[in-house]
Amino acid sequence: MRLQRVKTVERIVEAGVVAVIRADSAEEAIQLAEACRRGGVGAIEITFTTPGAEEAIRELARRPARDFVLGAGTVLDPETARSAILAGAEYLVTPALEEATLRLANRYQVPCIPGAMTVADVIRAMECGADLVKLFPGELFGPAAIRAIHGPLPQANLVPTGGVTLDNVAEWIEAGAAAVGVGGSLTRPARSGGLAAVIDTARRFVERVQAARKGR
Repeated sequence: MRLQRVKTVERIVEAGVVAVIRADSAEEAIQLAEACRRGGVGAIEITFTTPGAEEAIRELARRPARDFVLGAGTVLDPETARSAILAGAEYLVTPALEEATLRLANRYQVPCIPGAMTVADVIRAMECGADLVKLFPGELFGPAAIRAIHGPLPQANLVPTGGVTLDNVAEWIEAGAAAVGVGGSLTRPARSGGLAAVIDTARRFVERVQAARKGR
């Protein structure tokens, strides 16, 4: 189990982009997840703000030859965490540091990426066993925050989420982000251009992350 946890973390970092799926139904979440996958995104997070999130996770988890790592987001408590794991989530994401949820994830050896707003939060998250820490909401900080936090905490693997766009994703990676979480900037194009627009946007995010990593 420990080896699987390490592999999951490695896959998230390798993916570089975590698609944060907030939808109005399980069906829409599955469609958006598939579009992101087709655009090359290797890590997908179905948030529990989505009606039927557990159903969507279960459906995506049972697909054969799945080529992305599947997670559950907006996990607020241990009960939701356990139901997500049983549905097939391979990692959990929380909007804030909730130690009971982290402990449950550790018990099952499932990576949990807790939200953090301060250096103290980042330290506590790592002390509680978090392999990755979600810098949230990213729009309140900007890429400079990564470098600032890495001053005293160079070992912190930070995943900024919120406010990550095509225009600034390279800056986040160049600043030292282990990966980025992207929600509305990735899925919103579906409103005007359908799923094809999401596929194209996903592809562009992946390309910009890869290019920024090469130049880092």
